[in-house]
Amino acid sequence: MSDGDHPQKRPEESPREDIQRTFESTRGDLKAQFEATRAQLDATNAKIEAKAGRNLFLAVTSGLVFGGVFLVSLFAFSELFAVLVALLVGVTVLELCTAFRSAGRYVPRVGTVIAAEGMVLATYLWGAFGLFVSLLIAVIVVTVWRFVELWIFPTHRTSNARFSADLAAGVLALVYVAFFAGFAILLRQGENGEWWIFTFVAVVVSVDVGAYAAGITLGRHKMTPRISPNKTWEGFAGAFVVSQIAAILLTVLVLQYPWWAGSIMGIVLLLTATGGDLTESLIKRDLGVKDMSSWIPGHGGFLDRLDSMLPSISATYGLYLIFALH
Repeated sequence: MSDGDHPQKRPEESPREDIQRTFESTRGDLKAQFEATRAQLDATNAKIEAKAGRNLFLAVTSGLVFGGVFLVSLFAFSELFAVLVALLVGVTVLELCTAFRSAGRYVPRVGTVIAAEGMVLATYLWGAFGLFVSLLIAVIVVTVWRFVELWIFPTHRTSNARFSADLAAGVLALVYVAFFAGFAILLRQGENGEWWIFTFVAVVVSVDVGAYAAGITLGRHKMTPRISPNKTWEGFAGAFVVSQIAAILLTVLVLQYPWWAGSIMGIVLLLTATGGDLTESLIKRDLGVKDMSSWIPGHGGFLDRLDSMLPSISATYGLYLIFALH
């Protein structure tokens, strides 16, 4: 048999080549596993987003950032907290007025924002008296501003009914955002007010978390399908359970009041948070929009995040007056 008839022996690999080949094989396996895991997570997140209506990762990230800013301003000093409230009020009022105008309602954005910021300043300087008086003045300012717009820009002239609807939208922006937000400043200026605000925010967040978790996993029966299709009675029940736990623990451990006071707070804030959420959903449905804006990644707009907070802070201030001052 000739040399060519013998099978050629495979050259032996050096230890370095063997290690490199093993490394390449392992890296390929890890990459495949990573891609499969990422695809599975993307699919899960897509299901959650389809059912809940928001991107979970972006929502959590944005929430952590804003939560950190909120905590720093809350416990630093009252002036910084007032500045944060003023910024949120200005941006949220502008956002709401822009949404109104996109639906054909001529709400004066500049005038309404100026009036809203005036309410924040008046509340900080003169307390509850400043809040209520400034609301009346703000309504007058927005009304006069709208009249001046009609006089300067004849193309904005409309029927009496449309004019009344425009004014009503402007007043709604002032009351729903600036007036309710004013109670946060009043509460922060009170004794242990920062801890009351911390408790109220934590309880309202627990309402959202409980409703979200229970609605995603157990949601079957629609609560208000014509207003908010994603809300379910199972989610409401989950919000009740989680908010009761959070409210009782925080009231006893942080505010140092009896457990029953925490239970009352949990029930009140559950109702106000849910009512605020449904109110904003009704406004968005009337305007024909899914979110007020896309200014906060994963959350939509500022009002989409503050809708349950705003009416709840006024209720919390009422509870503060009842429990803390008696």
